Amino acid sequence: MDTTKILADLKKRPGFTENVGMVLVHNGVVRGWARADHAPVKSMKVSHDRAKMDAICREMEQQPGIFCIHAEAVEGELKPGDDVLFLVVAGDIREHVKATFSELLDRIKAEAVIKQEFTE
Repeated sequence: MDTTKILADLKKRPGFTENVGMVLVHNGVVRGWARADHAPVKSMKVSHDRAKMDAICREMEQQPGIFCIHAEAVEGELKPGDDVLFLVVAGDIREHVKATFSELLDRIKAEAVIKQEFTE
C-alpha cells in the first residue's frame, strides 16, 4: 500500500481538478491491544472478500459528489503496527466526502474484512 503513489495517480485522472475538493485517507493498522478487554495483541489473522469490497466501493461512488474510491486490504498473519486496510475517498465537498467515507469504512469492516486477534 503506497499512499503517495495512489494519491499521485488519482490526481492524474481526467476530471480530478474539476470534481475534487477533498480527499480523505484511512490507513488502518493492527492495534497493540484488543478492543474488548485491552489484552496485548500478539498477531491478527486477516482475510477479505475482494469482490465485496469492490462492489461496496462502486456502490458508494454513486453517492452525490463522489469522484473516486480506492480500497486495499492486506491478508495473512499480521503483527501490531502492520497495515491492514487502506481507503481513499475523493469528492467535491466536505459534507459529501465525510459522510461517504464514514459509511464506506463501516461497511467494508462489517461486510468484507474478517479479522481474528490473537492475544498474549
